[in-house]
Amino acid sequence: MLEESFQSHLEAAWSECGEMIKDFITLLPTWFSTVSVDKSDWGLNKTSPPLKPPPPSLNGGHREGDATNGVGEEDDFDPGAPPPFRLAEIRAAIPKHCWVKDPWRSLSYVARDVFVVFGLAAAAIYFNNWVVWPFYWAAQGTMFWALFVLGHDCGHGSFSDIPKLNSVVGHVLHSSILVPYHGWRISHRTHHQNHGHVENDESWVPLPEKLYKKLDITSRILRFTVPFPIFAYPFYLWTRSPGKKGSHFNPYSDLFVPSERKNVVTSTVCWTLMVALLICASFIVGVVPVLKIYGVPYLIFIMWLDFTTYLHHHGHEQKLPWYRGKEWNYLRGGLTTVDRDYGWFNNIHHDIGTHVIHHLFPQIPHYHLIEATKAAKPVLGKYYREPKKSGPIPLHLIKNLVGSMKQDHYVSDTGDVLYYQTDPQLYGFQRSKSE
Repeated sequence: MLEESFQSHLEAAWSECGEMIKDFITLLPTWFSTVSVDKSDWGLNKTSPPLKPPPPSLNGGHREGDATNGVGEEDDFDPGAPPPFRLAEIRAAIPKHCWVKDPWRSLSYVARDVFVVFGLAAAAIYFNNWVVWPFYWAAQGTMFWALFVLGHDCGHGSFSDIPKLNSVVGHVLHSSILVPYHGWRISHRTHHQNHGHVENDESWVPLPEKLYKKLDITSRILRFTVPFPIFAYPFYLWTRSPGKKGSHFNPYSDLFVPSERKNVVTSTVCWTLMVALLICASFIVGVVPVLKIYGVPYLIFIMWLDFTTYLHHHGHEQKLPWYRGKEWNYLRGGLTTVDRDYGWFNNIHHDIGTHVIHHLFPQIPHYHLIEATKAAKPVLGKYYREPKKSGPIPLHLIKNLVGSMKQDHYVSDTGDVLYYQTDPQLYGFQRSKSE
């Protein structure tokens, strides 16, 4: 019965892949009439898998010793205290035009990035020497990350108000860099719906102390020692995070409800076609050229993705709270995110570092995020943490990444407002092994 059901989903997915091109053509006449203010809250009215209820709180408040972990050291401001403003007040402060999505403007960014991607590949093939290749890998991996961000906007619906256009462009961009569009889109929706929640968040979630202590020493070192975590994304797509089950490729995963299975199969088919294309290219031109043109940039892209997404939720100079139970709500969770300055890369990466407002209002197009953030800062007050100014290359963020990996290991199994704790034995084990 399960095999028949999966076969029916597969056949439907193949049919949908064929219809995407037709949909794309039929959408052209409607694009001119689609610029409007989006009044919906993306992801908040969607169906998602039922969440397990959080465990009951035993002490319901801050851990003792919070001040020694960086909370309240500089002033009396408590980042874990309920904010004195509401989500509606932030929304009202943002200019109305910031909510407007322009599909032509969004497509212009796609055209720009695709042109650069093919231009870089053509230049690398033309010169084909070991002086050029390292520069190509760094540049092309960076552009793969830029493509991901545009596909990410499609997943949020901030690319345009046309669902079919978002789906077509999202599939093309994400499949080209081996990301299953719908599978990722749905899990990322779960992340936004539950940001800052210890149990229900999806991305870079803190480990409860009990789960952390169950990990073997190898798993702990791989998770908390740079550079290993910045290559985690492909593994996450297949197995998710420790303590969570499912795969972004399996339509019967715990990540998805039955109504989403057809979409997941469609994206898995598109991902498989890209893998098949790379295999065919390897037979035609050889494995080494494919690795040089595509494989190494893909690894650079993965590094960008993990580096950026981790630092949007970790590594701030002042420790920030995580929540569970009655203390969590959408606003408090969103305020735990962090803006980052990436120097020259801000524009290339479509201002993905402007992350706080994006998390609270993911339907705002990326090209309005800076203005929206500026307008919202007077309302946010100290709950907005101004990012440290970067030089051309954001090398200063490496310190934040390494520091967080050394200190932010797990959170308490009890309490509703939580801060990361440090395992003092983790790196002591590594030192004793080297002595």
